[in-house]
Amino acid sequence: MFPFGKNPDQKKSKKPPFNDIDGLPLHEGDFVESLRYELGICKILKTSEGYVYESVETGKQVHWSRMVDAHLKNQKVIKITGEGTDSNKKKQSENKP
Repeated sequence: MFPFGKNPDQKKSKKPPFNDIDGLPLHEGDFVESLRYELGICKILKTSEGYVYESVETGKQVHWSRMVDAHLKNQKVIKITGEGTDSNKKKQSENKP
């Protein structure tokens, strides 16, 4: 007759995109600079529980879901890819007198 609930297919929640704060896609093995939890430089690892950020300095691990920015829906990290990234260019220009 009349369905009183949502379609079961509609109940599935969408995961936020796995992108850094600048919108660059993140993958297992990438190095990032964490903007939360004082992790510093981290490596992205895939575990049985999903993706985690592992601090290079301390070894502390933080699950990816704890790093989602509520406003942008991206991760609160900056991808480290070399000198060609926009975030690294911004940092370099800020440091110049």
